[in-house]
Amino acid sequence: MKIDPDSTADFSAQIAQAIRDAIVSGDLIVDQRLPSEAELADQFAVSRPTVREALKRLAAQSLIRTQRGATGGAFVNRLRFEEAYDQQVTTSTLLLSMNSVSFDVACEARYALERACGPLAAQRRTPDQLATMRAEIHRQSQPGLTDEAFCASDVTLHRALVDGAGNKVLSYQLAGAVEAMHPLMNMITFTARSRERIVALHTALADALEAQDAATVDQTLVELESYTRELAHSVVTARAHQKTKNDPNRRKRTEPKESRSA
Repeated sequence: MKIDPDSTADFSAQIAQAIRDAIVSGDLIVDQRLPSEAELADQFAVSRPTVREALKRLAAQSLIRTQRGATGGAFVNRLRFEEAYDQQVTTSTLLLSMNSVSFDVACEARYALERACGPLAAQRRTPDQLATMRAEIHRQSQPGLTDEAFCASDVTLHRALVDGAGNKVLSYQLAGAVEAMHPLMNMITFTARSRERIVALHTALADALEAQDAATVDQTLVELESYTRELAHSVVTARAHQKTKNDPNRRKRTEPKESRSA
C-alpha cells in the first residue's frame, strides 16, 4: 500500500483509499487486525494524526471497527447489506434532489426495478412479508391517518414487496428506489391521489402475491405506475394553471382596453 506525494488528494484520503482497495481486493480479510497507527505512519511516511484521520474515514464507511484493550486495535469489518441500506438511501436521495431528475424518469426507474422483483416475490414471499403488506393496507384504510403516515405506510408496503424477492442484492439496490424515489414522488402526488384507489391497488397486489400470480403482480404494478404518472401530470397542470391565474401581468393583458384607460 502506497500513497502518491504529488497527488492533489490529502494524505489521509489516500491512505483510506489504499486500505479500502486492500479490503476490496482481499489482501485484507474480514476480522484481520490492521497494523498499529505507528506502523501505518511508518509505512506511509506520514504523521500519526494523518493515519488517525484515515482510520476515521474508514470507520465512517463501516469498513473497519475499533476495539480497546490489550487485544484491541482496528479490524476489518464485515459490511452487511442491511447496514448499508441507509447509505444507499441517502446517496439516492441526494442524487435525485441535486441533479433535477424529472418525475417521469424517477417513476420509470422505480417501477422498472420494482417490477423486476415481482416474479421473484410471487415465488418467494414469506407469510411475514404478506402480513406486513396486509397490516399496511389496513392502516391506509383508516380515515384519520395523516398524509405523512400514509406516505410512510406506502413505502413500508412496497419495501415488503421488494424484500419478498428474497434476494439481498436486489433489496440493497432497490433501497434507494423505494425509500428515496418513492417518498419524493409522494411529495408531489399526495394532494391529488385517491386513497381508496391506492388501497384497492395495494390489495390487488397483496392478493396476487399471496396467490403466487406473477402476471397479476406485474399488471398491478403497471397500473400503479400509470396512476402515479397521471397524478403527477394533474398536479403539474393545476399548478401551472394557478400560477397563470395569479400572474398580475396576465390580468393586465386580458383587461379590456376601456378599463385600462379609465
